[in-house]
Amino acid sequence: MAIGNLMMTQLEHHHVLTALVENHPGVLARMAGLFARRGYNIESLTVSVTEDPAISRMTIVVAGDSMVLEQITKQLNKLIEVIRVVDYAELPSVQRELALIKVNAEPRDRSEIMQIVEIFRGRIIDMGERTFIIEVTGGSEKLDKIRELLNPYGIKEMVRTGIIAMARGPRTA
Repeated sequence: MAIGNLMMTQLEHHHVLTALVENHPGVLARMAGLFARRGYNIESLTVSVTEDPAISRMTIVVAGDSMVLEQITKQLNKLIEVIRVVDYAELPSVQRELALIKVNAEPRDRSEIMQIVEIFRGRIIDMGERTFIIEVTGGSEKLDKIRELLNPYGIKEMVRTGIIAMARGPRTA
């Protein structure tokens, strides 16, 4: 049994999916309900209107093996409002995330914090008497690393958008 669990853990990884859906009330609730009923956890979810105001783009990150991914894709495609589902696992793509991090910034620490922000190509978008709000974009690993480096200064608050993705080249979702 332990070997089976180990193999499952090794095969399980994050999948980034995009679902193009009709842009009207209730679609997000139905999508979330589908995941909840099947016992799938949404790691991150980003939703916005596309260049066509009648269509929304949902970028969903889920964990699971290839069988879980296949089931999720089949279930999503059954929903009437779903136009298309794309899995970015096999596609060359650009994936980004945005984080806002409020960190303690005592006067003695400010230059060190500013150097960390500069190395990660972030920006300080607000300076308080004892805090900075930092904006940083990039891959999830980059955001995890800057959080790790800022942690010793005291992160007061952090928010992340979740992953957004787009296929490279002429292909569209």
